[in-house]
Amino acid sequence: MKTAILGGGLSGLTLARLLYEKDTDLVIVEAEPEYGGLCRSCVSNGFTFDTGGSHIIFSRDTEVLGFMRQMIRGNEQKNIRNTKIFYKGRYVKYPFENGLGDLSAEDRFFCISEFIKTLVAVEKGELEPPRTFRDWIYYTFGKGIAECYMVPYNEKIWKYPTDHMSLHWVDGRIPRPPVDDVIKSAIGIATEGYTHQSVFSYPLDGGIEALIKAIARPVEPFIKTAFRIRSLRKEGTRWLISDGRETIEADRVISTIPVQHLIAALRDVPPEVKTACDDLTYNSLICVNIGLRGDVPDYSWLYIPDHELGLTNRISFPSQYSRHVAPEGCSSVLAEITYRPSDPVARMSDQNIIAEVTGMLETMAILIPDNVVFSSVMRQPFAYVVYDKKYQENIAIVREYCTGIGIPLVGRFAQFEYLNMDGCIRSVLDFVESYPV
Repeated sequence: MKTAILGGGLSGLTLARLLYEKDTDLVIVEAEPEYGGLCRSCVSNGFTFDTGGSHIIFSRDTEVLGFMRQMIRGNEQKNIRNTKIFYKGRYVKYPFENGLGDLSAEDRFFCISEFIKTLVAVEKGELEPPRTFRDWIYYTFGKGIAECYMVPYNEKIWKYPTDHMSLHWVDGRIPRPPVDDVIKSAIGIATEGYTHQSVFSYPLDGGIEALIKAIARPVEPFIKTAFRIRSLRKEGTRWLISDGRETIEADRVISTIPVQHLIAALRDVPPEVKTACDDLTYNSLICVNIGLRGDVPDYSWLYIPDHELGLTNRISFPSQYSRHVAPEGCSSVLAEITYRPSDPVARMSDQNIIAEVTGMLETMAILIPDNVVFSSVMRQPFAYVVYDKKYQENIAIVREYCTGIGIPLVGRFAQFEYLNMDGCIRSVLDFVESYPV
């Protein structure tokens, strides 16, 4: 029995490794010349940047965290998170509700007053249960925190109105803040939120791709790169997978590629399935990599909710994650911009995007343009799953069809779920546990 795994990203390679350990006969097909998907890294002029946005290694899931740290054992730098939100020219502690003491007196009062009013209204049953993501934000944090940070930031990253987004995904991903912590933060008593990522790891050498290469090491001989699937069909009991030049045969197929690519490769897909797949919403990502002479602020990453400040929603500082990712005497900044194919930024040249980002960083006093020694732009067409109101209906149609024809879906864009690295690995572990070998 030969199993073909479609996609050589984190999910596909973790899946391949675990099945290989069970003596499964494998082939992994990857469209790009290099495997790794959103977890690749590039090295240029002595700087190492992750090409799919800023990645760190953390998890509440002790089994998954142990697996990831085992993969980079001997090549690990542990870091204490120091993350801020750049709000009205101030560096506010992250998460926002734990940094209310950093706000102006007016904003601080607005946030804590509305938080308490909302808390009382919920306890008295005066508020209707939330129906949308925006409802949930107001219901959970109150008008102040919602309007100062949560709504503007989320609409900047998702490029989608929060009142048109589903709320089914927020529990567990966006923690409900403890009341005591919010009150303490407003009066200047230090509190910590999102404690599961307060200490995180990162590969000392090689960027996040070092994790991918370690996972892939035993299955590298079975990876076929530059194989972009054009057709996938079943003849008898065998699957035929073709890139238009070569055909690979397999007894079983597991997909970790974007479900849009999978459906496009299949024959005779019912119109309602194609429509449901086409209606699934996602964002693309531009990463702007900046190498600098000298130091950067001592922050892990920054969130940028202000739409007027620029296109960037998040800035990270890779040279704070590992002392080996920048040349001696230099440091690095990675800016992330989410976009849709129809957005103007999708048509901007790399040069203009770099100018826009460096202008913002100069305004924030993070860099002096004369100190920039390297810059580049990376684009990822699939980056974030957007949970619109029709998401659950559409994904159910697509998943039912794929299951019905015998193709399991595993991982972020195959399952079409907003999974972090640990979520991808957990989805693989759960799948392998029930997969017959």
